[in-house]
Amino acid sequence: MCNPENSPVKPKDLIGLGIPLDCVPAAFDMLKSTGVIHQPTEARKAIGTVVGAADSLVADERYGPLARAIVASRAQVLHDAANWGVNPHGNKGFLQWGERDDPKSIEQMTIACELPVAVQGALMPDNHLGYGLPIGGVLATYNSVIPYGVGVDIACRMMCTITDLPARKLDDPFNPKVDTLIRAIAGGTVFGVGGAQEVRADHAVMDQDWSITPITKQMKDKAWNQLGTSGSGNHFVEFGIVTLEQPELGLEPGRYVALLSHSGSRGTGAAVCKTYCDIAMGKLPKTYERFKNLAWLSLDSEAGQEYWNAMNLMGDYASANHHTIHERVLELAGAKSLAVIENHHNFAWKEMHDGKELIVHRKGATPAGVGVLGVIPGSMADPAFIVRGKGKPESLLSASHGAGRKMSRSQAMKSMFWPRWKAELKNRGVRVLSCGLDEVPGVYKDILTVMSHQQDLVDVIARFDPKLVKMSADGKNED
Repeated sequence: MCNPENSPVKPKDLIGLGIPLDCVPAAFDMLKSTGVIHQPTEARKAIGTVVGAADSLVADERYGPLARAIVASRAQVLHDAANWGVNPHGNKGFLQWGERDDPKSIEQMTIACELPVAVQGALMPDNHLGYGLPIGGVLATYNSVIPYGVGVDIACRMMCTITDLPARKLDDPFNPKVDTLIRAIAGGTVFGVGGAQEVRADHAVMDQDWSITPITKQMKDKAWNQLGTSGSGNHFVEFGIVTLEQPELGLEPGRYVALLSHSGSRGTGAAVCKTYCDIAMGKLPKTYERFKNLAWLSLDSEAGQEYWNAMNLMGDYASANHHTIHERVLELAGAKSLAVIENHHNFAWKEMHDGKELIVHRKGATPAGVGVLGVIPGSMADPAFIVRGKGKPESLLSASHGAGRKMSRSQAMKSMFWPRWKAELKNRGVRVLSCGLDEVPGVYKDILTVMSHQQDLVDVIARFDPKLVKMSADGKNED
C-alpha cells in the first residue's frame, strides 16, 4: 500500500491505531488536509481522535470524511459477521467409508462440517491429511465455494486411453521391443515443476476467454507453454494392460494396451488457488478465524464468481492437458484410440441433492453418480480400476480417487530404500523409467482393500496393470 508524500506515518502505523484497512487512503487524505502528514505525534493524536469518536464526528469539517469511512467500514464488518455463511438447509454431518486409521483426516472432516455453509460431508476410504479439507474429503456447501476445498491442483484428473496395440507388446516391459513406447512417453510429455513444452500445442482451450479474471489473463502464456506437461508429485504417465472380463466400453472381452495419465492444471491452477484463497481468508470475519484454511467465497460475491469461472476454465484446461499428452504419446507410439475414460478429482460441482442445489467439493474424490465412469489408481506397481458409479446419496455420489497415502513424503524419504524397491518393482513386472523415492508402492494404502470398502459406491468394469511408468524424479510436490 502506498505511503503518500513519503510521510513518516506508515500504513501499518494507521492500522495499528485502529484504522480499518479499507480506510487507510481516507486516513492519509485527512492527515494531508489537516497539515499533519509529516508530524508523526500530531498525526497519531488526530487519528486517535477520529478512531475513538467516529460516530460523533461524521459531520465534522476536518474529520468527517474519515469518520464516515470508519463508520461505514465497521457497519460492513458487522453485516458480514451476521450474514457470512447463511445456510437454510442445516447440517447433516458426514459418513465415512473405510478404516478409521487416520484420526487427523477425520478431525479435518469434522471441522469442515462445522462450517456455517456446510450442509453434508463424506469421507472416502483413501482419506489422509490434506490442507483444509482432507484428501478423500467430499463437502457440500450452500451457495459458496472453498478454494482449498478444491485444492491447489485444480481439476487434477485421470485419463485412460485403450489402444489398438497388441497386448503381447507389453508381455515383458524389460524387452527392447518396448523401446518405442518408452520413447513415446519421453517425447510426448514433460515432467518436473515448471516443466514446459518446446512447441506449443494447438488446442481450442487456448481460444477460450482467459481474461475472465486478472490471474488467468496474467497466466495464459505460461498455461499455453505447459499444455501437454505432467508436472511433479504423484503425477504420472504409464503404459499398461487393461483387462476386460465382459463386453464393456464398446469393446470385446480381452487384454488391451492402454495409456494412463494423472495430472492437472499445472502452474496456472496453483496461481488461481493462491489468489482466491488469499481473498477468501482476507474476507473471513474474525468470528470464523479457526476456519481460515477453509475460508469460503459466496457465489453471490464478485470474488466468488471470479473463482468459479477460473476454476471451470482450469477444468477445461486440465482436460485439454491430458488430451494433448495422449495425442502426442499415441502418435509417437503409432497407436490409435479405441476408448477413453477421464474424470476430475479436485473440483467443485453444482449438483442437486435432496432437491437442493449444493456446491459439492471433491478433494481427492471421484464423481460416482449412476453410470458415471472413472479411473481409480493404486500405485506404480498396483492395479488401477475403471469403474462405473452406483450413485449412492450418502456419499454425495462420490468414491475414492485412488489408494491414498499412508505416510507423508518426508516419512517416505526417511523409511524407504531404493535397492529394495528397485528389486520389488522388477519382480512385479513393472519398469519404472523415473520417479521419486516418495512415490514407491510402500507409501500407499492397499488399493484392493480400499476398493473392498467402496463396493457400494462403484462397480469395477476393468482392471489396469501398469508396465511402463514415468514420473518426475525431482522430489517436489504438485499433487
